[in-house]
Amino acid sequence: MRQLPEADRDAIRIAQDPQFTRWLAQITATGGCAHPIHLSGSTTTLDATTGEVLRRYDTRDEPGERLSVRCRNRRATVCAPCSRLHAGDTFHLVRAGLVGGKNVPDAVRQRPRLFVTLTAPSFGVVHRVGDDRCRPRRVRGVCEHGRPLSCGAVHDPADFLVGQPLCADCYDYLAHALWHAHAGKLWDRFVIGVRRHLATAAGVVQSRLPEHARLSFARVAEYQKRAAVHVHAVIRLDGPAGPTDEPPSWGTAARLTDAVRASAGRVVVRVPYSLAVGELVLRWGSQVDARPLRADDFGPDDDAVAAYVAKYVTKGASETGAGTDYRLTTWGDVTAAHVSGHVRALMSTCWRLGGLPEFAPLRLRSWTHTLGYRGHILTKSRAYSTTYAALRADRAEHLGHEVLPGTITDAQWSYVGSGHTPAGAQFAAGIAEDLARLREVIRDDRPLGGRSQ
Repeated sequence: MRQLPEADRDAIRIAQDPQFTRWLAQITATGGCAHPIHLSGSTTTLDATTGEVLRRYDTRDEPGERLSVRCRNRRATVCAPCSRLHAGDTFHLVRAGLVGGKNVPDAVRQRPRLFVTLTAPSFGVVHRVGDDRCRPRRVRGVCEHGRPLSCGAVHDPADFLVGQPLCADCYDYLAHALWHAHAGKLWDRFVIGVRRHLATAAGVVQSRLPEHARLSFARVAEYQKRAAVHVHAVIRLDGPAGPTDEPPSWGTAARLTDAVRASAGRVVVRVPYSLAVGELVLRWGSQVDARPLRADDFGPDDDAVAAYVAKYVTKGASETGAGTDYRLTTWGDVTAAHVSGHVRALMSTCWRLGGLPEFAPLRLRSWTHTLGYRGHILTKSRAYSTTYAALRADRAEHLGHEVLPGTITDAQWSYVGSGHTPAGAQFAAGIAEDLARLREVIRDDRPLGGRSQ
């Protein structure tokens, strides 16, 4: 008699479990998370005055004596349900800093606000997409390595050549990897430069600018086709108290734009001299975009910007073709990674530089999978808007998980595993698909609001 596949046997086992209904409710509560975390423990809620036990939860009553919770991974390639939730939180976080809400006053919509894009400099000539020919040259020729200096093709966006160097030997992989490693420092100095330029333009002593105005921002890092990070940021100018305070009269969008462009063009980071690299000065690329966001109607600027940022937060490195979604711990991992030759060359450069003592503080081997980029995908200043933690707390309260006033909570939890069994993975995928379809139905049936169409 032919034996049933493992997934089918597992499905029968789960379906016959007396606690199947509760098990299914747990998977549904995670939204069909692809890689849930399993916890064991208990939570006891006590009256703060009398010590009376008001509520108690213990996983000993759960299927398998454990509770499954979301993995909360932001990458859609790792867990689509959790990344969708993360994208929604990011949208509301960014949008609140643009139009108000989530304890941010609506008045921020009238403040000077810019959508800024900062790019990486050129590290070598790469194939590009467009309606015209890729790299036409009037003079035909080859580089010192014998490769053509031009490309007369018209590349489709899906062409694997887009973003790849015309000559890998001419490409400056050392500068590219080290630029990624210092991108966070470049951003910090850029923000400082914006503040300094604002102070100078307004005739204010730089150290006293916080007494007159406050700069707030939210930024997201995105990998381009050439595997170089560039930064999209929402920058807002408030009064000294932050979003509740009006900016000074001299704080205009035009002045903020000038400060952004001036700072982006002047900021440099000098890499300490190394025998392997020599002397290296890092800058932003020449392409700087600073667009004021309009406040006279309802969009599409604000929602479009928030959605744009949220979209890139959930993209994994493997989805963009720049790196991997998992850490590389050995040289064999670098050579075996399923990436393009260009990305592999960047990974190899990070790995080699990471072995040099002068670059040890950069921890390049730990960040080889992100091509040396060490920053968070999304960062924001303290006063820009709400936080992920606050959004999660609001969601927990909405679901009835809020902390009762006048009580003490005693919680004891431990990690006991993660992931699904074969049948569990199929159940979770089905639940995630059903919830995604339900969201589409709700969205399509939602009445249009705002302006008349």
